[in-house]
Amino acid sequence: MPNRRQKSSTAKSLVLKGPIANLLIGPPALAFVPAFSLAAFWFGGEGALLVAAALVPAAYLIFGGIGAIADNIKTNPFDKNGVLARAAMVEKCDTIAAEADETGLLSCIHIIEIVSFPDLLERFGTEAGETVIARMAERLTGVMRDGDTIGQLGDARFAVCTSPVRQLSLELCIQMAGRLQTVAEEPYSIDGTVIYTDVCIGFCQHSLAPVNSSGEWLEAAHVALRSAQANGASSIRAYSDQMHQDRTIRRALNEDVVAALDSGEITPWFQPQLCTDTGRITGFEALARWTHPVRGVISPAEFLPAVEAANLLERLAEVMMYHSFRALKEWDAEGLVIPQVGVNFTSSDLSNPRLLEKIKWDLDRFELTPERLAVEVLETVIASNANDMITRNINALGKLGCRIDLDDFGTGNASISSIRRFSVSRIKIDRSFVMKADRDPEQQRMISAILTMAERLQVETLAEGVETVGEHVLLAQLGCDHVQGFGIARPMPFNQTIDWITKHNTKLRDVPQIMQTRQK
Repeated sequence: MPNRRQKSSTAKSLVLKGPIANLLIGPPALAFVPAFSLAAFWFGGEGALLVAAALVPAAYLIFGGIGAIADNIKTNPFDKNGVLARAAMVEKCDTIAAEADETGLLSCIHIIEIVSFPDLLERFGTEAGETVIARMAERLTGVMRDGDTIGQLGDARFAVCTSPVRQLSLELCIQMAGRLQTVAEEPYSIDGTVIYTDVCIGFCQHSLAPVNSSGEWLEAAHVALRSAQANGASSIRAYSDQMHQDRTIRRALNEDVVAALDSGEITPWFQPQLCTDTGRITGFEALARWTHPVRGVISPAEFLPAVEAANLLERLAEVMMYHSFRALKEWDAEGLVIPQVGVNFTSSDLSNPRLLEKIKWDLDRFELTPERLAVEVLETVIASNANDMITRNINALGKLGCRIDLDDFGTGNASISSIRRFSVSRIKIDRSFVMKADRDPEQQRMISAILTMAERLQVETLAEGVETVGEHVLLAQLGCDHVQGFGIARPMPFNQTIDWITKHNTKLRDVPQIMQTRQK
């Protein structure tokens, strides 16, 4: 064992070595470059001068510059907002997870993110966005307990990891999430402008993480955050085993969706649309359904994100169109009058320069006229459209003779001029207006206003989501042209449609028809 004098001597030597080493290989060493170069020229001429001029800076970078950069990273783990940078935060979570495992103490990770931060940047500018983030970092730090750690994981995403403690119930985690959200959502005054933000928070207690790994712990908190974001602005969600199961299912769907499209597992189911005057079938809407060999029928809400993630939306549209056209041909062969089928087209589909050519080819292949196809376009696509290709395709399909249905009308703020500009044939009134309309006078006034506007524009109307006889009757009385919804029939696979159509037509023949006279 070294004695105290030896230790002191060693310490002094280290103290001396630090400045000397820094002088020789640190930034101050660059001051000696001219002297080294002059000495090389004096003793070796121009050749030695060139070699010295190249080797000395290189030696500095190898032995001093790179090391200094690495040391700077290690000794400065904080970002410009005074919180841990991402890498340092992940490392800190590793340390806390290991401590919690060893001691049996409790900890929790909260992830906080501003909703629609890109929109904030677009509206107020990058500088204002950076100021908001810096102030948010200060606010979050101000409500943290001693020992808790905060880091920035993205442009508008922070993580707070609590220090391991003996007592940390779910209720305490929720209360902490509420405090973090409250301070984060307080208005920000920047150069006389008040900026409001909505913040979502997801959190995961270490004891509930899927496995004893800080990476999985942090990922579980991200899963909870995504769940919060899916539930709207200012939402808070705690991680649960169900979220883990849902995540596993989504991963499996992502892997299976390609094969499902090619094998015929994803096909259209058809929901009928009726005329309110006559009760006759005026068309069907084709709705994608996945008949999974293990899970059964999967709704679009579950598998469409997987289709989009795999960049297969156009492939899905091709599958839907093919089966819809084949259904029309088979109905025709059975002597059943089905004027049209509506197929949904996304903005991705409508951005394809060859869309018109593909639809023409499919119509010719099945020997169908263009008016048998109703191109269903979400109102949000038209309302936010700045894409010339989308405009070109919609107008070209309208000129070809296809019907253009504006879907979910009332939710996307499409202007009246847009309805005319895109040659819309029919607007589909969103379910939110139809629901309980037979009992709500305010709903009735909204529907009447939409119907009056459509009548003046000479555009047909269809009400979606009709579920009760009362809603059906009211819409017919108000003058809505067509209805569709569970109150008439649920979506059904093609092999059930012929029987349903036959039974429906039989009922129409047996019941006297009351024709309404409308002033058009």
